[in-house]
Amino acid sequence: MRRVDEAMRHILSEEIPRLKDPRIGFVTVTGVDTTSDLEHATVWVSVLGSESERARTLEALEHAAGVLQARINQELHVRRTPQLRFAYDAAVERGVRMSKLIDELAPDDGHDERPQ
Repeated sequence: MRRVDEAMRHILSEEIPRLKDPRIGFVTVTGVDTTSDLEHATVWVSVLGSESERARTLEALEHAAGVLQARINQELHVRRTPQLRFAYDAAVERGVRMSKLIDELAPDDGHDERPQ
């Protein structure tokens, strides 16, 4: 299943930017979790932008799910093409926020802390 998930992530990463829907912003496919019966797949995405841009992008991706499923079927030739469901992956946003917090806490006194 891991290979199927990774193959689907790769295909979707290439196909989503090709979609002509103006509601779709800057999207990164961070992962895919497919059920063992290949009936459903959750596509985890990170979306750059505001909350409303994120909502519009997820709505547009759900609308384009059939086109994306057809492309997956063309590429993978699996016995069943999973029904795609898109979900926002907040891990990237949390990571950026944590990096900013760490940067704020780190002393910035202008000189190197390494011993001479």
